[in-house]
Amino acid sequence: MSSFWSGWIILLTVANIIGAVWLLWMTSRLSPEEKASETTGHVWDGDLKEYNNPLPRWWLWLFYLTVVFSIIYLVLFPGLGNFQGVLGWSQTGQYQEEVARIEARQDEFFARFAEMDIAELARDPDAMSAAANIFGNRCAQCHGSDGRGAPGFPNLTDQAWLWGGDETAVLASIQSGRVGVMPPMADSLGGEQGVAQMVEYVRSLSGLDHDADMAAAAAPLWPVCGACHGMDGTGMTALGSPNLTDANWLYGSGRATIAETITGGRQNNMPAQLPVLGELQSRVLAAYVLRLSGQLGD
Repeated sequence: MSSFWSGWIILLTVANIIGAVWLLWMTSRLSPEEKASETTGHVWDGDLKEYNNPLPRWWLWLFYLTVVFSIIYLVLFPGLGNFQGVLGWSQTGQYQEEVARIEARQDEFFARFAEMDIAELARDPDAMSAAANIFGNRCAQCHGSDGRGAPGFPNLTDQAWLWGGDETAVLASIQSGRVGVMPPMADSLGGEQGVAQMVEYVRSLSGLDHDADMAAAAAPLWPVCGACHGMDGTGMTALGSPNLTDANWLYGSGRATIAETITGGRQNNMPAQLPVLGELQSRVLAAYVLRLSGQLGD
């Protein structure tokens, strides 16, 4: 804050305190003329008069105490522009203290899991209870509270892994994040007709009902898509390309949805969690995710 605005705030604050004290003092006393008059002269509805009485003393001193309290507060804590108060308290400092305290408690709790591998963590009830809380705070917004995902967000309870489902791959996904890009392919397929034909071909790969003639017409163009999804359509974990031969669909298997994907492309981003969770908590979370999929656990 600039010195001008700091001074302006100090001036207004002090002026308001002085004004409040003056107002209390003025209303606590009556002049001889006012004492001679029982009312202020204001009348409503013909006979409703306003009496001119000073504040009760206990009430007046209560107001004075609030003024004294405000002065003490402004001396001790921030409130007068750039003046930080003699205690040096700040919201930022208080927040940092609270964060440090919570992190110390977390480190103490998670230290017991430091020597466990991911498979052991998946069998430990305390580790999985803590991981469930982490998942609820960091992952459920996209993958759902039960881990079953949503359109565009992978289901973590099955065996369909875009980037691989072993311990190393899952941990890498959590710690470093992933960025998946499906480029628009309409022009490469010859336009709207080519997209419609490829929709039928893709549906045929997973055994869905399809137009066999249109799928056959798209077969010569499949290498354009097979460069990422594999010539057999089973995907490539190195690229995060989905397997198109199973029943798992990231965005849905309807014709309109597949056509939208081919025409406009898709882009997904899994944010890196290592900067937030650290090494140990991310390992505990990886164990939880692998347990959700049924690969680890009891």
